[in-house]
Amino acid sequence: MNNADNFLIKDENVYSGALSCRGCGWTLLVRHLSSILGEDTVYVVPASCFSIIAGPYPMNSVKGTIVHTVFAAASATATGVRASLDRQGKQASKVVVLAGDGGTFDIGLQSLSGAASRGEDIIYICNNNGAYMNTGVQTSTATPYGAITTTNPAGKKTWPKNLVELVAAHNVPYLATASLAFLDDFRAKIKRMRDASGFRFLMLDSPCPPGHKYAPELSIDISRLVVESKLFPLMEIENGEYKITYFPAHEVPVRDVMKLQGRFSQNGLNEELNDIQKWVNKEWKKILNKSEMPVEK
Repeated sequence: MNNADNFLIKDENVYSGALSCRGCGWTLLVRHLSSILGEDTVYVVPASCFSIIAGPYPMNSVKGTIVHTVFAAASATATGVRASLDRQGKQASKVVVLAGDGGTFDIGLQSLSGAASRGEDIIYICNNNGAYMNTGVQTSTATPYGAITTTNPAGKKTWPKNLVELVAAHNVPYLATASLAFLDDFRAKIKRMRDASGFRFLMLDSPCPPGHKYAPELSIDISRLVVESKLFPLMEIENGEYKITYFPAHEVPVRDVMKLQGRFSQNGLNEELNDIQKWVNKEWKKILNKSEMPVEK
């Protein structure tokens, strides 16, 4: 499925060691991202797990520039950084927002919408682990149906926000989803964003052992099952054209993914699994109908 040789990072742009939890998706995301974008990159980081992982000033885990900003203002801050670089004639420098789902789906949504509407020349990456993990695993609008959080101890009873469609409604030139279990696909999309211009958006399904409640060594295995079950389709939308970039090789029911995560182990979930499976199937068919590929029979 993937060529292991392609995973070798020739241009390492992160320093050794990490402040992340074991099995965290953030560190792997930034390691591969920075190896493609290079040192001439400014990373704008709102309140999130990565604001801790990157380290407080003057420390920095990435060979590049880190700008820490408040929860709601990542896109606005990135807009200002982009304008400053352009004024200095540094159009080749990349500006990248690294935000979690709380700072993207919820608190930072207004400034994201503004930057997308204006077509700001920035790359926005949402590391979606489905809750406010850095502050104690509270529910966000990205939290899956049925997941236990500290603010929904009986399990969330609403469906997650479809942020991909919301961003697509801004008519941005390129947006995509990616998974750390499919590195060829992930790295190819980063390169596409690097070489494009305008507002680009990437949603990453990110593993979080303490928040999702599983053993750290299972991060990539679970991430792969999430894609194979169609809970998180891999796709891209370029100038309004939908394309699925990976068709699951096996029919994996959502039950097989959820039973591996303690956040789904509450009483009563079994009664709701049929509804969750129907929702997943319906959302997959919506993407198929919009994509350039024929609808499955």
